[in-house]
Amino acid sequence: MSVSSDTFIWIAVFAIIAAIVNGIGILIIFKYKKWAEKAKTYFMCFAAGVLISTPLMLALPQAIQKNFYAGFMALLGFLFMFFSNELIKHLTKKEVLAFGIVAAEGIGIHSFIDGIIYTVTFSISILTGVLSATGLVIHEFAEGVITYTLFLKGGVKEKTAMFYAFLVSGLTTPLGAFVAYPLVNKLNQSNMGLILGFVAGVLIYISASHLLPEASGEEKIHSSFAFLSGVGLAIFIVLSKVL
Repeated sequence: MSVSSDTFIWIAVFAIIAAIVNGIGILIIFKYKKWAEKAKTYFMCFAAGVLISTPLMLALPQAIQKNFYAGFMALLGFLFMFFSNELIKHLTKKEVLAFGIVAAEGIGIHSFIDGIIYTVTFSISILTGVLSATGLVIHEFAEGVITYTLFLKGGVKEKTAMFYAFLVSGLTTPLGAFVAYPLVNKLNQSNMGLILGFVAGVLIYISASHLLPEASGEEKIHSSFAFLSGVGLAIFIVLSKVL
């Protein structure tokens, strides 16, 4: 399978935008802590709406069309994220990503996988890529806020925490996209179906088991509306392309 230069441009643009949005989240919480803490819930809910819709409507059906066993890979992707999260909890002895090196590794791996998702989904189609990337880019704001906060709780000074947070959660996304590109470029349609199935499982996990519970744990007025707005945007974009 050959990924065109136009597709690579889409991948690069969204990966770089993700890093920028992540950096904006870090900068805003540094300057406007109260607003950023309040807004991150809505960003997570909206992103969850987009991310739960995309694999169910597009990514997974397309993956199964290319390879019957893609559904099994989706399950594997979900389980991979689940047990990775459980391992981090066990190592940190916390219910959430905690402090120090393990926290940095967990967030960095998560962001690196985001970058790989950009490359895989855009390689299938621009529509699948744009929908997946939109949800991921939006949640980068909240991820920047959360990462910066974790470093602060770990005793890191404010400006140093800003640098570490961007390095770990911002720059790893384009890194993942660019590392994955030459590998994805060599895959055939059947193998792409398996990879896309795995990615669909990862997207479902990020939305249903990471973004939504974290957002609902800080229930805010209109948070459900933000989630449904994300679902509605995904449905509108898909229907506008297929009808």
